[in-house]
Formats: sequence, C-alpha cells, structure tokens
Amino acid sequence: MSRHVAIVTDSTAYLPQRTMERHGITAVPLTVVLGDQAFEEGTEITTRSLAQALQKRRSVTTSRPSPQQFAETYREVAASGATGIVSLHLSAELSGTYDAAVVAAREAPVPVRVVDTGMVAMALGFCALAAAETAEAGGTVDEAVTTAEKRAAGTSAYFYVDTLEYLRRGGRIGTAQALLGSALAVKPLLQLENGRIDLLEKVRTASRAIARLEELVTDRAGSAPVDIAVHHLAAPDRASALAERLRTRVHGLADLHVSEIGAVIGAHTGPGLLGVVVSPR
Repeated sequence: MSRHVAIVTDSTAYLPQRTMERHGITAVPLTVVLGDQAFEEGTEITTRSLAQALQKRRSVTTSRPSPQQFAETYREVAASGATGIVSLHLSAELSGTYDAAVVAAREAPVPVRVVDTGMVAMALGFCALAAAETAEAGGTVDEAVTTAEKRAAGTSAYFYVDTLEYLRRGGRIGTAQALLGSALAVKPLLQLENGRIDLLEKVRTASRAIARLEELVTDRAGSAPVDIAVHHLAAPDRASALAERLRTRVHGLADLHVSEIGAVIGAHTGPGLLGVVVSPR
C-alpha cells in the first residue's frame, strides 16, 4: 500500500477520465435533476440529453453531493494509503459542494484540507492537476494546497452564452442580474470573478461576441507558458474553430484542451455556450 497525499475534486472539474486515472485524482459527482429524476454527473446523464431537456424547457436543477458521499470518498482514499487529502472544489459562491466537503472532513480518518478554489470547469481542473503534480513529487498537504491556490489566483475564465436566461433561472448570474432587461437582447460575455459569474461585456451579434472572446483570451494569455481549455455545450464546430485560432495566436501555449461542458454547468448556461479557461503555469 503506497503512502501518499491524495487529491479529491468534484465532477465540475471536467478532467478527462484518463487524466484523473494517471494522476490518481478522485472526483465526487454532483447531481442533475430532470423533472423528478436525479442523475449523477459524468456517469448517468449525457450532455446531449441535457441540451434536449433545456431546449424543450423541461425543469432542470442541480444539487451538491451530500456530506455522506464525501465521507465515503475520504474513507476509500484513506484506505488506499493516503496519509492526507487535499479536497479542491468549485466556487462556494456557485454551489454548496465546498460546505458539504467541510462537514465530511471533520470525521475523516486522515487529515483533509478542503479548498474553495473560486473556480469551475477546467479552471478547477487545472488547480487539481497542479496539486496532484506537487503530491506526486513528494509534496505535503500544505504544499499541494499552496500550489493549487497559486494556480487558481492566476487563472481566468471567460464565457459566451447565447442567452442569460438559464443563468437567471438558476440564480447564478451575480451582479449581472440587474442588467438582464437589456442584456437579454444582445449576446453577453461573462467572466468568473471572485468566485461569481459576472457580466463582462454586451455585444450585438454572436460572431462579434466570439471574436471578442478570442481577443480577451489572447490578451490574457500573453507570451508566458499557459494552459488553455475550450469548453462548449452543443457547439462543437464553434469550439473547434476557436481552439484552432487560439493555437495559432497564443505563442506561449503549453496544453490545449477542447471538451463539451458537463451537465451541471451546462444546466445553468444552456446550449451554445463557449467557455475558455486561461491558466498560466
């Protein structure tokens, strides 16, 4: 049995399964509720099913993992030989996931540091990867936490959505909510700021909004080594085209990930989402 510091995150990190397996990262799933049926993200619901439900205006909600789910995960990870656990989660401003992890950590059989990264999607995923690499190099719990927090502090996330309606329904639009009356008539660009989703700019057309998204990402990336993730929901062609342009324009590009967003975040953004995470190394 190997002795090690283990990394736990949640399903909204949207890390590829092979990446989690390679680095020994465990993800606790959030839940999507369609009507009266609950599905675990990542295993029990596809993004296609979610997009269809949203387009048909079915009731879609999401819920955090229970403290019991976290407690079970911590016990299993400890049984595998972990001497300590770093538990990294999406912004506490957007979900109660962090709070559930904190409750479970109190009774864990090994020390657990729970971190509100203030991030979501691959902005969270990059933090988990950085912490895992520190742990793999023999780092302590404190060192892995410091690495993750440093990565989070330097990471930016920008989003284009076809409409703010889905964010309005879920109550996760932050200060932009006051601007809904005018913003719904245009194409909004948003950013993750202080753990919340805030309106950044309003652009007249989708093509102009996506061009502006590209400019924001290019300017933010600069020329230093940087990882980028392009997320989408039911917009694969848009995502692929944007990724190829960024591959050409971002001179310090290290890794570029392109993936469809998971059901939990997709439920609050709606089809047509384009999201880009910029994470300097």
